[in-house]
Amino acid sequence: MSEPMVTVCPHVFDPSGRSAHRHIESASGLAGLPARRPDGAPAGSAYLRLFTAAGHEHLAELDLHVHPAERRAGVGSHLLGAALAAAREEGRRCVTAEAEAGAPGEAFLAARGFRPALGLTFTRLPMAGVDPAVLGAALAEPHPGYRLVSWEGVVPDELAGTFAESRRAMDDMPMDGLDYRPAPWDVARVRAAAEAIARRGELLHTVAAVDEADGTIAGFAELVVPGDGTGDGQHYGTGVLPEHRGRGLGRWMKAEMIRLVREHHPDLGGLLADTADGNTYMRAINDAFGYSPTHRTVRYRLDL
Repeated sequence: MSEPMVTVCPHVFDPSGRSAHRHIESASGLAGLPARRPDGAPAGSAYLRLFTAAGHEHLAELDLHVHPAERRAGVGSHLLGAALAAAREEGRRCVTAEAEAGAPGEAFLAARGFRPALGLTFTRLPMAGVDPAVLGAALAEPHPGYRLVSWEGVVPDELAGTFAESRRAMDDMPMDGLDYRPAPWDVARVRAAAEAIARRGELLHTVAAVDEADGTIAGFAELVVPGDGTGDGQHYGTGVLPEHRGRGLGRWMKAEMIRLVREHHPDLGGLLADTADGNTYMRAINDAFGYSPTHRTVRYRLDL
């Protein structure tokens, strides 16, 4: 089959939205690699995210879409070639891409040398389906030597330092075959992340377990709620420092988060979570609270 009649406009952005590559053209305001037929109709697009954090400069993340009417005509391959060329020009050694399990994207990536690296299962807990007995039992479990604290938005000043330190609880989360190394957190980054969520008009809730022996944070759970308190909230992560694991703190914090959002956001429809297939501990917690699978995705990688 001959090469498809498409136009590719190189334009790559970094996570902050600032251009990290030459800007030749951006058709219809699309940032990335838009592909169009000669008549101007959109055929597809590819977006390449360039990681800039220390230790991640070798990574790029690809998001590629082809209009259903244009599939099996070579548009995806044309866009992929342009995206990989841009990644190489930027000195990237690894490109990742995500596809829903069982969808055409899986076969497309596999046929072009990408290999599966990380499976993610997406789940939802309907707020109307929360079992009061299960929630109450989790909240009532004793955790001697620990207490729970919570806040909305930016972490309080008195907890900022220990909260930033507690972020290393996520450093060993299962990443399976992804070549990803967690970036270090400090107080400035913690505050900046919370402020970015607020600028989007959303509400960040945090629950933390505090070690009463020294007042340091042993673990935390984060959840983001739409600004109007409706729709679904999104779990951003639950982590416990290695030295505090095995005490049921993750289950306790998640139970308190569910209780908190039910109290403060009575119109919220549900809670969403995505969990790595290898994270059996958190998957078991979610299952016990009644989170039900909605779909599964697989993240693929290609070494350049």
